[in-house]
Amino acid sequence: MGNMMKQMKKMEKQMAEEQKVMEAKSFDGVSPDELVKVTFSGKRQMTDMTIDPQAIDPDDPDMLSDLVLAAVNDALTKIDEEGQQTLGKYTNKLSGM
Repeated sequence: MGNMMKQMKKMEKQMAEEQKVMEAKSFDGVSPDELVKVTFSGKRQMTDMTIDPQAIDPDDPDMLSDLVLAAVNDALTKIDEEGQQTLGKYTNKLSGM
């Protein structure tokens, strides 16, 4: 029982360290044709957005909205995938205990 508690504490410490590393990373998302680019921190906060002037069509404002949504969703998907790869190994171990 004591050995299992030591393993749990060690795993918690490793998981916290990897979480900090992930939160310090930047994740870029792009829309189709890369007309909109966004950057998020690992804490899921947008830190930057670049919009190509070609994406700004006064006759079609919905297109720009769609491009921004696509770029944001791309970045958030990358954060989720990284989280699964980095932290998923701990949740898999915990569910097996």
